[in-house]
Amino acid sequence: MKATEHKGGHPLDLGEGRRVRSTTVICVRRGNSVVMAADGQVTLGSTVMKHSAKKLRRLYNEKILAGFAGSTADAFSLFTRFEAKLEQYGGNLGRSAVELAKEWRTDKLLRQLQALLIVADTKQMFLLSGDGDVIEPDPVADGIIATIGSGGSFAQAAATALMENTQMTAREIVEKSMKIAAEICIYSNESVTIEELRAE
Repeated sequence: MKATEHKGGHPLDLGEGRRVRSTTVICVRRGNSVVMAADGQVTLGSTVMKHSAKKLRRLYNEKILAGFAGSTADAFSLFTRFEAKLEQYGGNLGRSAVELAKEWRTDKLLRQLQALLIVADTKQMFLLSGDGDVIEPDPVADGIIATIGSGGSFAQAAATALMENTQMTAREIVEKSMKIAAEICIYSNESVTIEELRAE
């Protein structure tokens, strides 16, 4: 399996001229916990259309977390395809992510889907884009952080500072980082959904 290492910058672009807006999604792994959170705001242009959208899913017998930024309909289509890959490859997260990215990049219809995904289990975490990227984030101190969406950079910065300078749990880092992102990013709010997995 080949995965692109995330060495810098932030993968907010869905492609040429298609910038992700209207959400913040963060995933943090520390210790035996992986925690993912997303805000609930949906923005159409300059208008807030919904405050409590659900942007996270539990997949493969609730063993894998997935979150999206971008079009809701497109993301649900990708969730369905990703879940099929997980079934096909026995829950192997890395293999399933790579195979979905290949299909997403090469299929004419899938290439039109405008979304970014974060997928994670208790051992691995990946960001997926329609350009065929499968990005495995670099470690931060004793954990891992991944973010997407218009508030992702704010959440990433906050989580990195907390990871490097505190002993906060993954859940505490996620909660604080989402609060900070919501205070800065006009496309995100404080109506947050949080999901957590614990290693056995």
